[in-house]
Amino acid sequence: MMQTRVVAMEEGKDPASATRTSLSKALPLRILIFCSLFLVLGVGLSIISMYSVRFFEVQQIATVAPSTVQPWFQEPNPNSLDSWIKPPSNLLHTMNDTELLWRASFVPQIREYPFKRVPKIAFMFLTKGPLPLAPLWDRFFKGHEGKYSIYVHALPSYNAGYPPTSVFYRRQIPSQIVEWGRMSMCEAERRLLANALLDISNEWFVLLSESCIPLHNFSIIYRYISRSRHSFMGSFDEHGPYGRGRYNPRMQPEVTLSQWRKGSQWFEVNRRLAVNIIEDTAYYPKFKEFCRPACYVDEHYFPTMLTIQSPHLLANRTPTWTDWSRGGAHPATFGKADITEAFFKRILEGKSCLYNGQPTTLCYLFARKFAPSALEPLLGLASKVFGY
Repeated sequence: MMQTRVVAMEEGKDPASATRTSLSKALPLRILIFCSLFLVLGVGLSIISMYSVRFFEVQQIATVAPSTVQPWFQEPNPNSLDSWIKPPSNLLHTMNDTELLWRASFVPQIREYPFKRVPKIAFMFLTKGPLPLAPLWDRFFKGHEGKYSIYVHALPSYNAGYPPTSVFYRRQIPSQIVEWGRMSMCEAERRLLANALLDISNEWFVLLSESCIPLHNFSIIYRYISRSRHSFMGSFDEHGPYGRGRYNPRMQPEVTLSQWRKGSQWFEVNRRLAVNIIEDTAYYPKFKEFCRPACYVDEHYFPTMLTIQSPHLLANRTPTWTDWSRGGAHPATFGKADITEAFFKRILEGKSCLYNGQPTTLCYLFARKFAPSALEPLLGLASKVFGY
């Protein structure tokens, strides 16, 4: 022990001094390690903070900035006049019938429009599904954009496949099942009118079927309708089982026997009468309850109501030629073999009528019923016979 201590003292290395030297060397090492850990932690937190800021900035931009991906249609600014004067871009709205009829009943109380309004004809097609004569109508409408609108009421399950070049492309409205001779038929017609009334520029409304064709070119039909002082709806007092015989006395007091009228389902009405039809709540329940087959409501509801309300505005004739000469519940249908110049000459020149109080032989603007097989010969005759 003594020897060891002597050696240590001889070497000048006191044990306490050696311990202090060892501690002094270990302390800077620990500080260095601690600083290194702190530096790594600081750098990590900085990186996390930087990406967090960027993430929330992106989220904020995505929330505030408008999307660069636009839908296929653009609705007008709801705070501008455009929201009232521009027609809906998408006919497949989500309104139910009650909401639709209410919205369509809005009527401006100032007659002058605060914009340049070009009055249009709304062509309303009541169909079961496809329009086999669509190519003929495409030719009829060509070159007259801005003067017409098209609306198609088909079965709800029917998905139209018209190409973008067709005037019928995306013109199908929300629909319901229609039963022949029932009030659902008139409800479909009111649905068509209401959708067409959403376009403030539609001034005249024509009801057509998939078997209808135009008998004249667009310019003649537009001029004929726009210059008429009357709307073309048949309305007559028919004595016998198919007229007054369908009247139910329980429709009084709204409708009396002397007011009961009958007319063709296919009509043309102006905007004022279209609003009268879709806003009606007085006659609708009476006809729905008391006019059922063998009372066919589509032949009586509108003619009777409008004759009571506005008889001076009706021409009391339909614009659409139909052949009932064969008898039965349905008119004659014409196919490929029937399409000749002589056939249409009889239609176009075979009747005289009054137009604005003056006699004329131009009485029919449209005709029905034409089968799909008639399309090819109709296209062949259209230019010469119809002028389009």
